[in-house]
Amino acid sequence: RSHCLVTVHVVERSGGKVAKRQCLFVDLAGSERIKKSMVEGQAASQAMSINGSLTALGKVIRALGTGASHVPYRDSTLTMLLRSSFGGRSYTSVVVNIACEPEHVDESCCSLEFGKRLAGVRNRAVVVVGMDQ
Repeated sequence: RSHCLVTVHVVERSGGKVAKRQCLFVDLAGSERIKKSMVEGQAASQAMSINGSLTALGKVIRALGTGASHVPYRDSTLTMLLRSSFGGRSYTSVVVNIACEPEHVDESCCSLEFGKRLAGVRNRAVVVVGMDQ
């Protein structure tokens, strides 16, 4: 029960120049309504932590989507780790998974709204090439 982040670093050398790329793959844990799932103890603590980081991520995405002067990246470790993905030189792509069962319609709608807000964040992917040292 947690988020998973995997980073792949790619370095391309050609003619004395070097181009570095970083691919960040993120699998976010789903939010959980603790009263509905009736988890207790460590599972409830994990769910609260996951929900807190997702809330912080939602605030960052809302701030970026509206062009706010302050983006609260420091509100969670997750948002600090994802900061480079929301920078102006990144290409970000998202897949939102939802449940089709009627009892999960509220969570599915929240996930789709999150994806819609994330789609409003605009980036321009840029390849930075430097001299090989």
